[in-house]
Amino acid sequence: MAKVLATKDLFLWCMSAIYLCAFTSLYVQIPGLYGDGGILPARVVLKPDGRPVEKRFQKRPSLMWFTMDLGLEAQEGMDLICILGCVVSLICLISRRMRDGAMFALLWFLYMSVYEVGQTFLWFQWDILLLEAGFLTILVAPFHLSKWRQPTGSQHDTITLWLVRWLLFRLMFASGVVKLTSLCPTWWDLTAMDWHYESQCIPTSLAWYAHQIPQWFQKLSVAAVYAIECGTPFLFFSPIRNLRLFSFYSQILLQVLIIATGNYNFFNLLTITLCISLLDDRFFGRENASEKSDSLLASFSRLFTKLISFGVYAGIIYAMIKLFTLRIDFEKYSIESKIAFSQDGFFKALENAMPYTIWIGKISLGSEIILALWRCFSEERGLLSKMWSCCKCLVITGLAVYMFTISLVPHSVVDKRATASITPEVRQLHDNVRNLNLVHSYGLFRRMTGVGGRPEVIMEGSHSLNSGWKAYDFLYKPGNLSGPPPFVAPHQPRLDWQMWFAALGSYEQAPWFINFAYRLLEGKQEVLDLMGSNPFPDKPPKYVRAKLYTYHYTTLKSTSSKWWRRKFERDYMPAISKETKGLKDHLQHHGIIQGSTKSKKNAATESFIQLLLSAIRSYIGTLSGPILIFSLFVPAVVLSRIS
Repeated sequence: MAKVLATKDLFLWCMSAIYLCAFTSLYVQIPGLYGDGGILPARVVLKPDGRPVEKRFQKRPSLMWFTMDLGLEAQEGMDLICILGCVVSLICLISRRMRDGAMFALLWFLYMSVYEVGQTFLWFQWDILLLEAGFLTILVAPFHLSKWRQPTGSQHDTITLWLVRWLLFRLMFASGVVKLTSLCPTWWDLTAMDWHYESQCIPTSLAWYAHQIPQWFQKLSVAAVYAIECGTPFLFFSPIRNLRLFSFYSQILLQVLIIATGNYNFFNLLTITLCISLLDDRFFGRENASEKSDSLLASFSRLFTKLISFGVYAGIIYAMIKLFTLRIDFEKYSIESKIAFSQDGFFKALENAMPYTIWIGKISLGSEIILALWRCFSEERGLLSKMWSCCKCLVITGLAVYMFTISLVPHSVVDKRATASITPEVRQLHDNVRNLNLVHSYGLFRRMTGVGGRPEVIMEGSHSLNSGWKAYDFLYKPGNLSGPPPFVAPHQPRLDWQMWFAALGSYEQAPWFINFAYRLLEGKQEVLDLMGSNPFPDKPPKYVRAKLYTYHYTTLKSTSSKWWRRKFERDYMPAISKETKGLKDHLQHHGIIQGSTKSKKNAATESFIQLLLSAIRSYIGTLSGPILIFSLFVPAVVLSRIS
């Protein structure tokens, strides 16, 4: 049997933890984001359009279409789905027996249900990555009806874990490539890190210190990022275990450094979880003595693989030196670096490399399938057992080939020639399931934002146009110059994140921003709960406006105790009031000011469920995201260890 049982179990446990973080983080923000008094009410997405519910479900698959049959409003439906998601993920965290395909299918569909009505605040790459990884988790997890029995491994486990590895490859490879295809000057002159720590959405306190590191090290860091994201992913499919472990440790190093310096919610933890697919049970000390061999052939094989590994390591170092012209400056005690290839040369190399990435995937997947089928006949005992194992393996093979095939469409988007090479039949297969979010394209930090300083929008309110303006504080994003950057992951404050995106453009490009300003004029408590202290505790302001500042970190030489310094740039949004011309039309167009569409059916059921949901929210819904996540996660970990 393939020795990945412990590996698979760890992957499933970690996916349970990721789901718990995702559902819990979203749950505490639902009233302010999606309630009737929220910024983007979910009921707007669910409003009747004359089509049957079944047709609307096919286009936007979500359980939210059916929560109305329980007499629930949109916010209550999202509450119910997130609570169910938390409960199911807790069960999977605690009990190994419950981590099966049915439970993970439920988790995947529950998250799909809130994603489909989440609008702008759920349109992040980590949300779609969770959906894609979550669907693969259904295939990785065992399918068994006997919950009282400990799950066992299957011969096809290596195939399903390979699909996770392929997703990790596409994620990391694309994330590295798009930095160069974007032609962003900071990525090409290796100065991206000069701005990254300061300009990222919600930096941690350690990011301030990382920003002070000398520039030569920052440039070397960018070169290392290219090596880890563009180069080492090819080692994911190496038949040599040492090389796979090298790629694993390099990816973990990158993710840990990102976690230390930036608050990217559960995204980096999810990436680390995908990296588990690079491991085997030997990594966890599950190798039996009988599996070791001291024969001359085995000794020669180990020596041969070590020589190949050494050659690969030497090749990586040589490529780094040549591609980035690394040179030690002994006088300055630094390592100088500069990209040695041209943009035309890179695009030509990418064009040539893309077919190889697909062929590597085909060969690697084919090898896993052949080995799995061989194990079905060589390791299983009894004819029936061999046939049953083989049948399961063939079913999984079909699913794996299908998932790999449709993934080629998003994988190819980084290169025009690769995109054009995808056949119409493959595109049709992909388009048939597009609404299920099974596969996606990725590419993180495509262009470096905040070059020259991070733009930051500051909201202000007043009872008079001419005086008395007071700034609103946010819980996590920079605003207060003296406030230390917080550690908030794996919670994602989604309003803070969208405020960061809003600062990169104009408020006209973000319709939700006007809705947000209107909620401040109304003094909606559910929205204010997403923010820091309220400067207008007695009554809401008559006017609200927004100003744009440029923020910079203070320096080590600064005598100030502040973390930030800022400079006023311009008015971001002019002062508005409830009587501002055109505001009412905007709010009516986006469904913000309209009555509730609460169902009047099934009053008894409605009353019970609503009371239950209200009680749960009053008990735990007022906690902050990080506190609630760890309040659920820590006991679950303890229980999982003793169960």
